Amino acid sequence: MGKHSVRGVSLVETMVVTAVTAIMSSVALPSLDKARTQRHLEGAAEQLKSDLAYTRGLAVSRNETLRVSFSAAQGGSCYIIHAGTAADCTCTADGAAVCRAPREILRVVKLDASAKVTFQTNSRSLAFDPQQGTVTPTATMKLQASSGAEVHQIINIMGRVRSCSPGAKVSGYKSC
Repeated sequence: MGKHSVRGVSLVETMVVTAVTAIMSSVALPSLDKARTQRHLEGAAEQLKSDLAYTRGLAVSRNETLRVSFSAAQGGSCYIIHAGTAADCTCTADGAAVCRAPREILRVVKLDASAKVTFQTNSRSLAFDPQQGTVTPTATMKLQASSGAEVHQIINIMGRVRSCSPGAKVSGYKSC
């Protein structure tokens, strides 16, 4: 009779495969988290850009001045699309939108303080003119990921939004 062969894996082989898998996972996880944070940043930036264009179009179609008002608190930041004055609507500390009657909230977007993306702007409120489709004042809105990457949304007087990233740190965006 010939040699007797044994099939299967030994304990040492199993431990080596487990160790290699653990090392590979520990190397891959930080880059996966960074990629996920990057996608959150890009999604928030595109959402803001889309909402600004939506507000401009809605102001023209409703023939009514509409606003995007920005608010920041300890619980995070938010913006509200509404009619009326800048002081008519705000976000509370817990991120809920509140408007004085008879103002209605057309849309609210909240970024929690615990989120991987934060929001800052140099304007408290933007007003979209229904006749001209213009916006006053012009503004820069900064969205920043916890990794430090930023996307800026810059709106001009004509209501057009230009997106950029300081130092082109976010791929797909021009440098600011």
